[in-house]
Amino acid sequence: MTESADRHDRFPGLRRRGFLAAAGGAAGFGALALAGCSGPEATGSTAGKGDGTPRRGGRVRAAFAGGGASETLDPHLGNLFADAARSKALFDKLADYGADLAAVPRLAEAWEPNAGLDRWNVTLRQAQFHDGKPVTAADVLYSYRRIADPDKAYRARASLEPIDLRASRATGERTVEFVLKRPTAEFPNVIAAFGTYIVQDGATGFDRAPIGSGPFRFVSFAPGRSTVLRRHDAHWDGAPHLDELEFVVANEESARINALLGGQVEYAHELNPATGRAHEKSGGITIVRLRNSAMQAFAMKTDRPPFDDPRVREAFFLLADREELVKGALSGAGETGNDLFGKGYEYYADELPQREQDIDRARHLLRKAGAEKLRVTLDTSAVAAGFTEAAGIFRDQAARAGVTVDVRMGSKDSYWKDILDSGTLCCYRSGAMPIESHISQRLLTDSTTNATKWQDKNFDALYRQAQSTRDRTARAALYTRMQRRLHAEGGFLVWGFGDWILGTASSLRGVAREAPANTLDWARFDKVWLA
Repeated sequence: MTESADRHDRFPGLRRRGFLAAAGGAAGFGALALAGCSGPEATGSTAGKGDGTPRRGGRVRAAFAGGGASETLDPHLGNLFADAARSKALFDKLADYGADLAAVPRLAEAWEPNAGLDRWNVTLRQAQFHDGKPVTAADVLYSYRRIADPDKAYRARASLEPIDLRASRATGERTVEFVLKRPTAEFPNVIAAFGTYIVQDGATGFDRAPIGSGPFRFVSFAPGRSTVLRRHDAHWDGAPHLDELEFVVANEESARINALLGGQVEYAHELNPATGRAHEKSGGITIVRLRNSAMQAFAMKTDRPPFDDPRVREAFFLLADREELVKGALSGAGETGNDLFGKGYEYYADELPQREQDIDRARHLLRKAGAEKLRVTLDTSAVAAGFTEAAGIFRDQAARAGVTVDVRMGSKDSYWKDILDSGTLCCYRSGAMPIESHISQRLLTDSTTNATKWQDKNFDALYRQAQSTRDRTARAALYTRMQRRLHAEGGFLVWGFGDWILGTASSLRGVAREAPANTLDWARFDKVWLA
């Protein structure tokens, strides 16, 4: 699973995933196959380095912002970081994203395409569910067909769109032939997508006694309050070091840090930059910074006034002083954005000029659109670090062009659900994922988490063409074309990329320090221990 140094020399800046997917011709198809690679070896995890020898036993309590009484343990419905962490503990996916956003194997032991890249054979490793039943091809097909149900709004439905699930079939108890609607060079990204967890064939209810194949098994669940899990000794990747894991819901950042400082929890997720800076050298707790993990943005609804006019969207791009937003809302703990997701990731269009604030040009565009004295409501919430600060800063920036921005505070419990459909402008953020996954889940006509309501058939066609393009250079050119469209007239005003800040007790060891949010080793509690 390792690459030779000369390969990196030949392809500077090209991640492993990009290299494998770029292989072409008869000789290249072997490079697209993966076989016999274990999950831990594939991730390149930095968890535990310098933390001593793992010790078994104890309970870790992890504080996350939650979703209130509407929370669920259904791994296909999850949308919050708390949902993702709980799902990761209880369930497994066929693949997941490593720290470099390359797909690495989990329940899949091997995957290999045919010469046309329109059929992929996946071999499952020997794994078992919490009730002792083996994980089979039937479970995989049931899970994917459940996610793809057109009458449901499961998060990963758009990601699985390339798969013809009616034609796909089990070729053995632990082998699946996935038939694709078109050649797809980066199929491993599909099976690694957020929310593509494998559940038992026929499973429907998950909140009373969910049965997964993950490293922890279910004990109890109180929505909006607490989830208690216990070690799954027969996990294929080895039993966790911990006896038990408890997720504690604490929506206020102050509650999470105070619980950590007071010894009520050992892990506090998503601290704000000021908190991180204040405690970085105190010695009482450990601050972990996952650099530039979180896209920070304002999402404009492109299907309704005033943002159904691309001139207004461009004007808003020009209203933003991104450096001021990073300094003020993130306390400088991040980098400026350029209205595109995935800075530093494969296919990112870094050749596009950095957009700067231009109040005069913004005024001109608003005049042309008949919106000189525009008034718009900006939805925000204390649900995420920097949101309320960013809203206030942008309100003042917009006022310089005569635009009135009314800031409306939303509920921390329902904010993410509310902003998907309602309002016109909102604060938004995202953890890490490959750029093609961001497009499939958020920017296609049938994407289920399309916060900007960007819908364009030509854009959809470009995405499908990129997926089917074997040559990496040609595929990258198509992704660049899509990003040029988004940079010019998209709905995401991406102003920055913030550090993801975690706090841990000094006794908690093995926490990964180079794992962006949403990747395999982020919030990976099966590999931590109490010293």
